[in-house]
Amino acid sequence: MNLMGMFIAAEGHDIDPAHSQSWIWPEQAELIYGSIASIIIFALLFKFAGPPIKQAMADRTARVQAELDESAEAKTEAEAEAAQIRQAAGDIDAERQRLFADADAQAEQLLADGRARLDAEVAELEARADADIATAAGRMSDELRGEIARLASAATDRVLADGLDPATQNDLIEGFIAKVGAS
Repeated sequence: MNLMGMFIAAEGHDIDPAHSQSWIWPEQAELIYGSIASIIIFALLFKFAGPPIKQAMADRTARVQAELDESAEAKTEAEAEAAQIRQAAGDIDAERQRLFADADAQAEQLLADGRARLDAEVAELEARADADIATAAGRMSDELRGEIARLASAATDRVLADGLDPATQNDLIEGFIAKVGAS
């Protein structure tokens, strides 16, 4: 008798047939019919619900596998891109060094060209200055000669006018005319 049966018997009632004799196992008929019903339901579930469940699980597995494949592919692409970026960073450093070297070479070339051009301009200016000096010296020399000749002529006229008598003066004029006519 189970605990419930004892409780009922203790109150003075008869044992209830709706209750089983064992507290673990149901009545024999209930056990048979319940087992058969459970087997039928499980069989129907296995037959009709099993394939869609199996298909859903296979689809889920395929979807998860596709996501894993995509993530592996994305990881591979990211690693390749990272390697390209690292290589490009190295290339950037090399390119920067090359550009600096080119800029230094161009600057040196510009300095050399500028120095050569300045040297040529200085030489040209010196030659022009020398020519201007020579021209100015020649002009000054001519002007000086002209001034000396003018002053000498004026001085000669005064000396001759003061110190020559008319007969000597006529002889000098005729001698000059004769020299000029002969040359």
